[in-house]
Amino acid sequence: MRHVPLIVLALVLTLFPSVAGAAENERELRISSTAARSGEVSTVTFLVTASAAEPVSTIDLDRWDGTTWRRVTTLTTDPTGRATAEVTLGRDPERNRLRATLTADGTRPAVVHEHLPVLQRWKSVLTMRAPKTVVDGRRAALALRWRAANDEPVSGWVKVQAKQKRGKTYAKRWTTVARVRTDAKGVATVRRTPRWDTRWRAVGERQAWVAGDTSGVSRTDNRPPGQPVVLPKGAPRPRVSLPRPPRAVGTGANVVVRKIPDGVWRSMVGRSWHKGCPVGRAGLRLVQTNFWGFDGYRYRGEVVVAKSVTSNFSGAFKEMHAKKVPVRQMRRVDRFGWSKKLGGADDYRSMAADNTSVFNCRGVVGNPRVRSPHSFGRSLDLNPWENPYYARDGIHPNKWWAGRSHARVAWRSRNHKVVQLLARHGFRWTYGTSDAHHFDAVAGAGGKGLRTLLDSPVCSTDVCH
Repeated sequence: MRHVPLIVLALVLTLFPSVAGAAENERELRISSTAARSGEVSTVTFLVTASAAEPVSTIDLDRWDGTTWRRVTTLTTDPTGRATAEVTLGRDPERNRLRATLTADGTRPAVVHEHLPVLQRWKSVLTMRAPKTVVDGRRAALALRWRAANDEPVSGWVKVQAKQKRGKTYAKRWTTVARVRTDAKGVATVRRTPRWDTRWRAVGERQAWVAGDTSGVSRTDNRPPGQPVVLPKGAPRPRVSLPRPPRAVGTGANVVVRKIPDGVWRSMVGRSWHKGCPVGRAGLRLVQTNFWGFDGYRYRGEVVVAKSVTSNFSGAFKEMHAKKVPVRQMRRVDRFGWSKKLGGADDYRSMAADNTSVFNCRGVVGNPRVRSPHSFGRSLDLNPWENPYYARDGIHPNKWWAGRSHARVAWRSRNHKVVQLLARHGFRWTYGTSDAHHFDAVAGAGGKGLRTLLDSPVCSTDVCH
């Protein structure tokens, strides 16, 4: 290896003194800080080091305000090259960003470093207040309040979650039903219309300066808007149990009459309708209506009726809703399947479920060789469980209610308010107590001939139900 002659090295140092002193002139600025939470002080420490003895240095400290750097203070290091500053941290980490400038001293350039103190999160407490009860269909106000552990309000996003009770148990999973932001005071109000008993909770989303939190669980019991039916002691429940019908839609009865949709027709064919029936699809209509259930809640039901008597049914359903006449179920009878015995939809199961129905192209219960009036879509079976039918082969669907009446749901006289109501809309209580749940709509008779409609013949052995 060749050695550089000493005379050459001396010449270089003479011509370029900055190279010779580069190591001695080099400076380094180190910055550290203590972690703190919003509103607390972070102690920032600066250390200036150099390869040779370093005189006191000047450090300009700036802070980012979201738009530009603003001077915080100017520091002078002690003989060891140290200096400290206290900075109160804010909620936004970016606005806690610091820039330290070790100023130039003539022969040496400035040294600039940025530093971001560690922002720790405050714990927080999120609470929710929900009404203990709410009448079905009315809105419930859920009050949220969110505060940090230092008692400062938290403005941030909160998810409102719910579990609804269907039957006897609540849903297993929480469902987010709303996402709302608390205001500058840390409060917010969410309004919801729970249709079932509901459990609520609120989940606050964490932020840079504050941890998230989950509130305790509140419960709101849904109460019926109507008066539940009180049945006599010992009254049997329907043999066929069905789930609750869909809840009511809109206000009032909200009766909708329309042509038979394709999906409904496919369900009817081979059950409530088949080849040879006296009325076809064009002569039938789907009627949907709100009704009052036995439990005091409003539900949505539907029946298929003859086109010629839709006005009778619409008027009757509207008044039944207005007078809060209880109906246990109202489902299309095709949903009960095919009955080989009746040659149509299974009316035995429909009656055993206390289902109110209309069109069903089938034979008479107890006398299936005779075509039922329901085949024409003008006959209404209303609350059959409480209003039995005396057939050739026995009493259907149960014997307990035979001879018993009820002011709201079981009628044994043409003076009963339900019989009177239906008569006002052109329905004849055709067979009286022999088939108490059966009514026949007379086209164009609504509001007329009330006495004629109430003077009902006794059920014959050939046509009934």
